[in-house]
Amino acid sequence: MAVYEPIKGCSDEKEDAGMANPEGIRRDDVDVEAAAAIQISEPTSTIVACDPIEEDPLPVPPQKSQPGQRLASLDVFRGLTVVLMILVDDVGGLLPAINHSPWDGLTLADYVMPFFLFIVGLSLALTYKKLSCRELSCRASATRKTLLRTLKLLVLGLFLQGGFFHGVNNLTFGVDIEQMRWMGILQRIGMAYLAAAVCEIWLKGDDHVTSELSVFRKFRFQWAVVLVLVILYISLLYGLYVPDWEYQIPVVASSSELKIFSVKCGVRGNTGPGCNAVGMIDRKLLGIQHLYRKPSCARTKECSINSPESGPLPSDAPPWCQAPFDPEGLLSSVMAIVSCMLGLHYGHIIVHFQEHRDRIRQWIIPSFCLLFLGLSLDFFGMHLNKDLYTFSYMCVTAGAGGILFTGIYVLVDVYGYRWTTMVFEWIGMHALMIFILLACNILPILIQGFYWKQPQNNLLSLIGV
Repeated sequence: MAVYEPIKGCSDEKEDAGMANPEGIRRDDVDVEAAAAIQISEPTSTIVACDPIEEDPLPVPPQKSQPGQRLASLDVFRGLTVVLMILVDDVGGLLPAINHSPWDGLTLADYVMPFFLFIVGLSLALTYKKLSCRELSCRASATRKTLLRTLKLLVLGLFLQGGFFHGVNNLTFGVDIEQMRWMGILQRIGMAYLAAAVCEIWLKGDDHVTSELSVFRKFRFQWAVVLVLVILYISLLYGLYVPDWEYQIPVVASSSELKIFSVKCGVRGNTGPGCNAVGMIDRKLLGIQHLYRKPSCARTKECSINSPESGPLPSDAPPWCQAPFDPEGLLSSVMAIVSCMLGLHYGHIIVHFQEHRDRIRQWIIPSFCLLFLGLSLDFFGMHLNKDLYTFSYMCVTAGAGGILFTGIYVLVDVYGYRWTTMVFEWIGMHALMIFILLACNILPILIQGFYWKQPQNNLLSLIGV
């Protein structure tokens, strides 16, 4: 069985671990939609001689985890999230109930991104668990590797989701840099990975962990960062003034003729699709031409007569309905970093506690607290919103991720029922490759590139894709 090979001291380890390979595409080190941060050694097998014993028909789970053993539940959780991502991408258009919510609300698809961020944070704690040296050169070396991996992630994200590929059924490629989308799934994960990794490298105390409270004391500076990020996000979302703005889109009949739309705002604290601070910051800093052009808010009742599905515009549609909006924008990514930091805390529990009972208790209690807090905030007006990545949305999805991971941990790592989840575990170990080939439609595009006489005569057309 493969085992974790954590980063130790200042030694030069295999680089593809920390975020590991959301870019280099080394299949053993992969994390996903993403990237996780696990350093894995080559599988080794050991034959142990022992006397035969009678097998108990009702096996009792071990009370402690085995040191050095790979955490199979993490691979299963990652693989399950990849399958969920592919499911909602391919079936979401047919079943709106599992497609991304048009705006406020929460559907099955809206759990995918937070789950990946949670997994990245959890994996980072395992990767850097031996990085305790106090020398500046040691931590500087780890930071350089983190920056390099982040850069690779950003470049890969631009290549896959910046507009270079034109999608299935379109054999052209290339993108005008002036219109390229700067943000995306991998870019967001790269930003969250960078922030969480830097915190884990530089903001780890020397306190000895002996209790639940001592975990928070050891990582108190990381929790201070979380608090600052939450305050910053809420202050900007509800405090920034959003002025009127306008945008242009080509007229359908002629791509050279542009139609101008003016959106009236002049408000603070608005969380609607047209006048929120998240969109304003992206328009100012990134440029409206570099934002996502098919946002989910185009499926709201105001913008689609077939809502929650896509459809023609109503006659009284507001002017913002056709405007670009990036669900992986800058301000919303601030709260995405918090999701990653919460995953990091769950990873700390694995590192500092060996008893299954201790781990499960310290996971399940905060998970239900986060879930309750998020639902309460939604009830009192801070709505669950994936596009804005609201604080309530972060709490609910992090709590759900913690509960799901705890359940998988009990099933797979405590009771050892790995055979029931072997497919998910394999997918989780090859997550990035699967994400690139399937979720980004690279494999279908490659298959379509081989056709008979006409581009329409390809293997995918035979199966109705």
